[in-house]
Amino acid sequence: MAVGKDEVLNALGRVRSPNGAPLTGEKVLSDIVVTDGKVFFSITVDAAAVKAWEPVRAQAEAAVKAVPGVTSALVALTAERAAGAGKGPAPSHQAQGHTQAHAQAHSHAPGQGHQHAHGHSHAPAKQATGAATGIPGVGAIIAVASGKGGVGKSTTAVNLALGLAALGLKVGLLDADIYGPSIPKLLAIKEKPQTIGGTRLKPIEKYGLKVMSIGFLIDEETPMIWRGPMVMSALTQMLREVEWGALDVMVVDMPPGTGDAQLTMAQQVPLKGAVIVSTPQDLALIDARRGVAMFKRVNVPVLGVVENMSYFVCPECNTRSDLFGHGGARHEAERQGVPFLGEVPLHMAIREKSDAGLPVVATEPDGVHAKIYRDIAARVLEQIKGGPSRSAPKIVIEA
Repeated sequence: MAVGKDEVLNALGRVRSPNGAPLTGEKVLSDIVVTDGKVFFSITVDAAAVKAWEPVRAQAEAAVKAVPGVTSALVALTAERAAGAGKGPAPSHQAQGHTQAHAQAHSHAPGQGHQHAHGHSHAPAKQATGAATGIPGVGAIIAVASGKGGVGKSTTAVNLALGLAALGLKVGLLDADIYGPSIPKLLAIKEKPQTIGGTRLKPIEKYGLKVMSIGFLIDEETPMIWRGPMVMSALTQMLREVEWGALDVMVVDMPPGTGDAQLTMAQQVPLKGAVIVSTPQDLALIDARRGVAMFKRVNVPVLGVVENMSYFVCPECNTRSDLFGHGGARHEAERQGVPFLGEVPLHMAIREKSDAGLPVVATEPDGVHAKIYRDIAARVLEQIKGGPSRSAPKIVIEA
């Protein structure tokens, strides 16, 4: 039985707000996204009323889950400071939201200030110690990130995970790019994850990896128009409510940029480190530089930089061309004092295999490109084995 917005709204109409009015009449609901029985929406209230509204959020989630045809529901409680409240200029739209969400989403108490997506705000700096805890059974968690999109980050993440698996490790792959999830395409996964006990998701296994992506739960063409707090809530649920089992390493494919998702990961789990992916040209390196700086700012070690699309070798004449320049990422890594992990060429085989969901490390293990990724994986493994053990990052928040 297909479920639509009307059925969801009817269920929410039976949920009462703290003042006794129907939830649907309170003008606090975001747009409701319903796809294949999966329901996503947020409830936006004043920051001072968060505690009173958290039971309402839980009741709303339970009411939606009880609707016939609904297989799962994600409801985020977004708390906004009223216009003009507090000291200093009002935060940006991206920075306003806080989450009191299911599955331990991080929040700030009213009055503590707001963190902008780019890591700055308007008040003196304070230091907060993150309460990050590990994922049961999961060893090292590493983020694969880029300062901008289009540099091949997701392709690198998939082949890095496969490279680590080829070294004999048990590896999980989390697609944290909830705005544009690419892992389902890169691994040709079309099935939906099963639930365990009705409360936890079972990751899908492909090429020996345990994989989870928001793309498994939504239609490929559904636009993910989510505010920051919903990003935080979704990431937290994919981290905490998935039965990952025993893993040596979890590779997290991050969305591009330096915003809510990166801060959420740094606050929610003790990241062992981050791998930065960039192309060689100056424009991409500017953004890669920001990515390195952001992870350093939240006390996450940078495991190294990968130069993707480093050069092009013509498949017909075997002539090499440096289409985007060459060596820029290596020089930037040296300038930043972080390891350089390797160069990946721009090659038809990598592109064609990726588009077909047949990553080269898994399907052409004896090929030259698979060896490049395995070498990068070996260098990453060397970094995480030799790096310090961190229980939780200290997040520097200017608030």
